Amino acid sequence: MTTLKLSKNDIALIGILSDRNSSYMRGAAAAPGAIRRALHCPSANLCSELGVNLADNSRFIDVGDRNVAKGAENFLAIEADIREIVEQGALPMVLGGDHAITYPIMRAINQVNGPVNILHFDAHPDLYDDFEGNPWSHASPFARIMEKGLAKRLVQVGIRTLNQHQREQVARFGVESHEMKDVDLSSIGRDFDGPVYISLDMDALDPAFAPGVSHHESGGLSVRDILGIIQRLPNPIVGADIVEYNPDRDINDMTAMVASKLLKEIAGKMILNS
Repeated sequence: MTTLKLSKNDIALIGILSDRNSSYMRGAAAAPGAIRRALHCPSANLCSELGVNLADNSRFIDVGDRNVAKGAENFLAIEADIREIVEQGALPMVLGGDHAITYPIMRAINQVNGPVNILHFDAHPDLYDDFEGNPWSHASPFARIMEKGLAKRLVQVGIRTLNQHQREQVARFGVESHEMKDVDLSSIGRDFDGPVYISLDMDALDPAFAPGVSHHESGGLSVRDILGIIQRLPNPIVGADIVEYNPDRDINDMTAMVASKLLKEIAGKMILNS
């Protein structure tokens, strides 16, 4: 990525081509290109439901992709690319990649904004202390985030895979982990104090809506569930990521189109709330 020239509250779309920290199968590194193709597919347009048109919008700037080479040092260097965006006052809209990337992203966000609220959509809490010997695993980013005090508050929605270790981690870090079996979606996102960062794992959705993920987990959110929560957010959004889309598992680009829809709505809401 070359040196960027951004303005305050621009939305900087950036792809992070990284899936080396995936635990089951790789493929998410190819997601940014597939999501961009869906975003610009002539079968749809770039208007959000709340009336923001991203087409030729001077505040919506695609800054390209960052390749991430093997090794922890290169993985953690993601922070520098995101910091280049946030230090100019712009708002990163990140396409992953696996969920591991949220940790270095949040390190960059914290450098400028301090601890912020995180609204996390996922089937999994991603709070493992050390999954399969990898502290940077895509199953562990929120353990690292909470250990480092990068989140003012972590609210998780769509959870349906809590085991005993992760329940202990939820209690240890004071995470608000809303399991699908008993969540009241109408209450989510209405009481944040201060800026919010959105981290959206595509497997938060039921596989009926998003088959193109590595970890299918039935009983999840609908697209409309997630859109409703995002559209009701009253707070400034300091950044967002959409992660864990795996094009190798998709059917007729269905999940890519869902991801592009979510991108439009998040980016539109970022523009409206800034």
